[in-house]
Amino acid sequence: MSVLKQTPSQTIGPFFAYGLCPEQYHFDLKSLFTPVLAHRHAAGQPITIEGRVYDGSGAAVTDAIIEMTQADAAGQYAHSLEDNEASGFHGFARVGTGTDPQARFIVETIKPGVTGPASAPHIDVIVMMRGMLLHAYTRIYFEDDARAHAYDSVLAAVPPERRATLIARRLPHTQCVAYQFDIHLQGTDETVFFDV
Repeated sequence: MSVLKQTPSQTIGPFFAYGLCPEQYHFDLKSLFTPVLAHRHAAGQPITIEGRVYDGSGAAVTDAIIEMTQADAAGQYAHSLEDNEASGFHGFARVGTGTDPQARFIVETIKPGVTGPASAPHIDVIVMMRGMLLHAYTRIYFEDDARAHAYDSVLAAVPPERRATLIARRLPHTQCVAYQFDIHLQGTDETVFFDV
């Protein structure tokens, strides 16, 4: 008996999975990008980032797509496919929330370096999902870089009471260095999104 898979029955999604993350959703197509920003052998501190996307009612979104891009441990962005293959650092990841039983996104990477004097280590994030006509742009900063946060020009532009929505929290009792970063699309804990 064949298993029926999701088809593009709506104008806006849920077919993001088919076109953007086919391998993750077990389609017979190759994904251009995976949930791996950097392999474990890439230079730098290996880390894992996990989180959920929550809607305005506090429910986890099961059909979101997250894209992330970052600098490597030296603060440099990826330049070529050849460099990516040699170094193990890809600099870009794409992951859906629809295949994890807990509706999480989980990304493997390395801790990013500082890209300039007015920048703390960060990862740029794009959120897409069914019904969203425009992407939502945000950033991930890390709680153990609190001193560098004071010099980050983007973080300084965010009202102090809202900055916590951009900070990934270190998860205790994990085998590797792991952070949790949840994205709230609406509500009192709404994540700060940027007009890009």
